[in-house]
Amino acid sequence: MTADPLESLREAPERSALILDVDGTLAPIVARPELAEVPGSTRLELQRLVGRYLLVACVSGRSGAEAQQLVGVDGIRYVVNHGLELDPRAEDFAGRIASFRQSIRREVEDKGLTLSYHFREARNEGEARKELEAIAQRACDEGLVARWGRKVLEIRPEIDADKGTAVRALLGESGASRALYAGDDTTDLDAFNGLAASDLEHFVRVAVASDEAPSELLEAADLVVNGPGELATLLARL
Repeated sequence: MTADPLESLREAPERSALILDVDGTLAPIVARPELAEVPGSTRLELQRLVGRYLLVACVSGRSGAEAQQLVGVDGIRYVVNHGLELDPRAEDFAGRIASFRQSIRREVEDKGLTLSYHFREARNEGEARKELEAIAQRACDEGLVARWGRKVLEIRPEIDADKGTAVRALLGESGASRALYAGDDTTDLDAFNGLAASDLEHFVRVAVASDEAPSELLEAADLVVNGPGELATLLARL
């Protein structure tokens, strides 16, 4: 690693990929997902980077339409539902996810292939978490996967696909030999691992820190920034 880990990307943009998480990384975390917004200044940086780098991509837990609307920048490659959409069996699992949603009487963010039960606005977070732990166990009993994130429980099919497999697919498609990934949550550890497992000349793992960021993410990162604002400043250096 050079003194400035970004230098190897700057000197060869035609061979470099920039892959970014969205919520908590480009867009600050808010009380409800529909209120999230990528700042205009960050969008301008993304537009500039699209014209300069081999690949600029967003890997998000959101649905495709939501991610594209939220980021709002043409030329970005979007991979959504944590990369589950890339699995050829994805459509087969959508019905099981729908059945599970219908069996649980609780407000949920339905993304087709995944369900997100948020508890950021719960009056009693402990009680909300206990309720969701029961839902998580039920999902596991039905052969689904339960994963915890920043004030959210996600239910997903048991597919060997995550942000790590998404990163590797994007790098393979683009032919990039250098890359950067930035993220803020537990699922982004998969992306870090995918980056490290790829046959790259150089890579940079960026953790976006917050009071809720997992310590494992910060420890695994090559660079740590404090929030989406500092990430935008980092992007300006590319």
